[in-house]
Amino acid sequence: MRLYRIGDKVVSREKLLEVVDGILADRRSGATQAEAASRAGVQRSFVSILESAGEVRRGPKVALVAFPVSNADELRALAEARAVDFTLVFSQAERESIESGPAGELFNKVLEILATLKDYDVIVLMASDWRIRLVERILGRDVIGIALGASPLRADVEADATEVAAILDAVTAPAGERPRRERARDVLRAAAERAAERAAELPGRWERSSK
Repeated sequence: MRLYRIGDKVVSREKLLEVVDGILADRRSGATQAEAASRAGVQRSFVSILESAGEVRRGPKVALVAFPVSNADELRALAEARAVDFTLVFSQAERESIESGPAGELFNKVLEILATLKDYDVIVLMASDWRIRLVERILGRDVIGIALGASPLRADVEADATEVAAILDAVTAPAGERPRRERARDVLRAAAERAAERAAELPGRWERSSK
């Protein structure tokens, strides 16, 4: 246990972190600041100050799903830097590792992921063209599709990190700015124009979602 002597008081770092974790868990589950404060035995203003001190962004709940990509670590870092709420990015090798398990277990994982994505306001999906259309039909959500190629896609594709970063910036921006869908479409439109210029090298790279 790590202890701090502050005047005539001895403060436990572990106890303090437990209180903070409890408050954040209560707030995440839907408790008001007053309810979370009451359970933790602190004043409501402490909860407000705690949230302000730890805030990294405001705005919609955003998910990033991408596969199969060769620069998965780079995309994960981009998502983390922008406080993306849910990130599921993997390479073809990681994908094959998941698919090699029992069929029933794989099916359950797919259902769990789809159920999780239902809770998000915006989903940035990088996958084959067919999978993007399928996810749009299943979720009926604000899906921003970035086609990595024609289905079936069984080899890694290097995602354009600059363009992905621009899209994530657009969809995670505060609500007071232009609507996120409009911003994202502007980014995708510019990316599509650049992709058309590179068509001979990488045809069909980008696809703007109809959502």
